[in-house]
Amino acid sequence: MADTSSEDSWHEHAVKNPEEIASMVDMSIRNSTERRKLGFFSCATGNPIDDCWRCDQRWHLRRKRLANCAIGFGRNAVGGRDGRYYVVTDPSDHDPVNPRPGTLRHAVIQDRPLWIVFKRDMVITLKQELIMNSFKTIDGRGVNVHIANGACITIQFVTNIIIHGVHIHDCKQTGNAMVRSSPTHYGWRTMADGDGISIFGSSHIWIDHNSLSNCADGLIDAIMGSTAITISNNYFTHHNEVMLLGHSDSYARDKIMQVTIAYNHFGEGLIQRMPRCRHGYFHVVNNDYTHWIMYAIGGSANPTINSQGNRYLAPANRFAKEVTKRVGAWQGEWKNWNWRSQGDLMLNGAYFMSSGAGASANYARASSLAAKSSSLVSTLTYSSGALKCRIGMRC
Repeated sequence: MADTSSEDSWHEHAVKNPEEIASMVDMSIRNSTERRKLGFFSCATGNPIDDCWRCDQRWHLRRKRLANCAIGFGRNAVGGRDGRYYVVTDPSDHDPVNPRPGTLRHAVIQDRPLWIVFKRDMVITLKQELIMNSFKTIDGRGVNVHIANGACITIQFVTNIIIHGVHIHDCKQTGNAMVRSSPTHYGWRTMADGDGISIFGSSHIWIDHNSLSNCADGLIDAIMGSTAITISNNYFTHHNEVMLLGHSDSYARDKIMQVTIAYNHFGEGLIQRMPRCRHGYFHVVNNDYTHWIMYAIGGSANPTINSQGNRYLAPANRFAKEVTKRVGAWQGEWKNWNWRSQGDLMLNGAYFMSSGAGASANYARASSLAAKSSSLVSTLTYSSGALKCRIGMRC
């Protein structure tokens, strides 16, 4: 059993000396960035997802074991585990109605489970939304795959999706076009907002170890009754409205929404919505927040937000020190919303405005895994984003 006494004392020291620790966090961020460029490999970090598979030098021969490593509300997402491999060999997207075999679009629309991998490094510029069918895994490990400079990913009225190890950025608004969603159906699509990943009326979704930035709308949005979602180990940068969870204040069906946000790094150039929540149950656990301009976590329509073991580093200016923001609500309304901060590390003046009576039943419903000490966040999020995996080596 691990000795946690040193962790507890470190955490106590951090609380007593926030300015010193803020400096240490800045140094850690710089070091992590340099190591990321060098393709640093790590193992046995305490991150339960990574430690489930990354220590295996033969991971490339046992790719589907990844499906057994999910945690949180999306832990039962199997993706294409029970199907065949599909190798993407062609980065083109010439015809969204009649996609070529060997393209990513041809892979994701199939009616059977598929574990989708890539033959080589590629940049895929989509002409229209990539509309996924159920029971698919997009696995970018071992190559450098970018979905960029065009449309991006739509997960609509489907189930069991895993997206792992890809770069998603510079997504554009597209639409008013015909797009195929299965081998037997295509239809007219109105304008899409330009989200990196749009989840609409879907369940059992796991988004892990991706790098997302600079899209026309959100980086990840989940709306219209979507639930059983885990968003983990991702690296978010250079974006305004990062993540929206919940369609609208009046869409009460989003009360079923359960989302885990764990081990992500919310990095440079971010402004707000990390996430912005409505109605449902949200577990925000062991993430590293190193940049925001307006706020980190916001919400409306009485969501339950359980923030545990995160590290919040407020901006250097005297504004935006508050982590939280209640959107369009006055204190008499939001004081009963169940928002809590438990074991979070607040740096450089950051503070979390808690509310509610601490209803244990609500927090139990919003808890999806055991939080680790906030003093371990730098280790847990050290390798966030798309990994630089190489065949025959630990990833």
